[in-house]
Amino acid sequence: MYSCLSRGLRTKGRLCPGYVSSQSPLWNVDPCTHRRPERCLHLRTSAGNLWQPLAHILSGQAKQLPLAAYLMSTSVHRRRLPSAFPVLDEALQPIHNDVFEANLRNSQACQERYIEYMEKVKKGGGENAVKRHTQRNKKMLVTDRLRMLFDDGYYFELSPFAGMGLPYGDIPSAGCLTGIGKINGLWCVFIANDATVSGGTAYPITVKKQLRAQDVAIQNRLPCVYLVDSGGAFLPLQSEIFPDKNQGGRTFYNEAIMSAMKIPQVSVVCGSCTAGGAYIPTMAEETVMVHRIGTIFLGGPPLVKAATGEEVSPENLGGATLHAEVSGCVDHFASVEKEAYETTRNIISTLNFELPEEDEAGVEEPLHSVEELMGLAPRDYEHSLEILSRLTDGSKFQEFKARYGTTLVTGFARISRHQVGIVASNGALTHNASLKGSHFVQLCDQRDIPLIFLQNTVPMPELTLSQNQAETNANRLKAQGSMMSAVACASVPKITIVIGGCHGAESYAMCGRSFDPNFLFLWPNARVSLVAPGHSAALAQDEEDVEKINKRLEKESSAFFSSGRLWDDGVILPQDTRKVLSDCLKIIKQQEYQLSKEKIRTPLLRM
Repeated sequence: MYSCLSRGLRTKGRLCPGYVSSQSPLWNVDPCTHRRPERCLHLRTSAGNLWQPLAHILSGQAKQLPLAAYLMSTSVHRRRLPSAFPVLDEALQPIHNDVFEANLRNSQACQERYIEYMEKVKKGGGENAVKRHTQRNKKMLVTDRLRMLFDDGYYFELSPFAGMGLPYGDIPSAGCLTGIGKINGLWCVFIANDATVSGGTAYPITVKKQLRAQDVAIQNRLPCVYLVDSGGAFLPLQSEIFPDKNQGGRTFYNEAIMSAMKIPQVSVVCGSCTAGGAYIPTMAEETVMVHRIGTIFLGGPPLVKAATGEEVSPENLGGATLHAEVSGCVDHFASVEKEAYETTRNIISTLNFELPEEDEAGVEEPLHSVEELMGLAPRDYEHSLEILSRLTDGSKFQEFKARYGTTLVTGFARISRHQVGIVASNGALTHNASLKGSHFVQLCDQRDIPLIFLQNTVPMPELTLSQNQAETNANRLKAQGSMMSAVACASVPKITIVIGGCHGAESYAMCGRSFDPNFLFLWPNARVSLVAPGHSAALAQDEEDVEKINKRLEKESSAFFSSGRLWDDGVILPQDTRKVLSDCLKIIKQQEYQLSKEKIRTPLLRM
């Protein structure tokens, strides 16, 4: 029993909801059905169900103190095992100069397009809309709001290019900004409407982006802050917004589920909350509302006048004074926007988290410059150079099965001192490579090590032109299916970076979007399509069809086309990859520091 207790003391307070009392000398060890039974502690007696600190149990001095709280209150100093990984010697060789230069020229062209898109989305709804928003409506721009809300004004934006190049036009940033930033040292997801884009109207892509942000909050157990300034749904596209499962109503369903999961949610009403938008602040756990600019109502003054003939002001119909003093829909009244964001920061400081001291000192930087990744970003499938030595701490990497299935690179490394398992494309995903990948993914799942996938898959599946080839392809399919199962069932966090091609079934085994990674990003040179441009000859009947298909693939496989439709969490520059991975790993790890854990309970209900 005592060895089981000591194991519980070494697991960062991650304890099962079993209980123990010293009112009886008879201790019973319950069998554990959790995924990690060796890390769980179930002790109970028939006399009671209260945790006791180990020291009190052993001395017989029972004080009925919760053990989880006791463990969190004790000062336990931990250190990671020292890294003995070998250093990757991957300095650029003269033989690679031609490929490096070609990749660099392609990356520079892609970066120019990235900058062009970024400048376009930063303008929001345009100059006139910005003037109307700030001068006539007396509101702050959404970017200024976020800078006031987050520590040092820094936040990590997700999918900034969503909404660009859609059939119904360009919707900059999909009409809302989403991402993750720190408030009083705590990572929080944010969903912030941009009212300069069609007055905050919600398009189908807006709803999709909001739901993805909520998914990030749920998957990583992050507090969520809503900055609401919405004019409701775009009625001409209501059939793509309202009726289906993963459309408008799913936002409110997620809010209820997140509350039941003890994921905190705070809402700031800094503009109009009309129609469906009115439910977001009323379902949040705490709501702040700004005087004179914030309103909440299902139907605004024009609808009231049309229905009853009565003229009423927005403030009297659904302003901050009404909802703070009469209806009770909001919990905090703010005279100005600045006060609202200060109040929100204060609310976040009440959350039950115990964060460790941050110590960036001692983090080993890669031996090779991250700027060289611009020339290592593969222009095509045939030329894919190693990039690991530009991402990992000290350029160190412990390779797994180095001589087996060499078209897939697997191994262990550290990024900003976070232990990770890396699965990187290095050619076609063969039978042996797939079995190797399946083994490694299961190994990381067994050890609770996050996985990072660096994806650059083949441009098209290999054709079956002979019986021997048919047998080879059949064996490969079976092995790839095994790897897909391992990736799908792995319960550890997963981050995918598409560094080149994302094509066909191999992309699934490399944790594509449909395999639900915690985060998925693209490099600007990435291509996302069933087959790559220029490889569609086997799919068409004549040359004219081939030309049409290749032209369409060239357009639709672009990283910017993908990001515009929210098939990813954003396009990132190669030289920013290490920083992005570091932030994502810190964000994922934060859930371990929440003291109030999930319970089976009904959702929080407001008045």
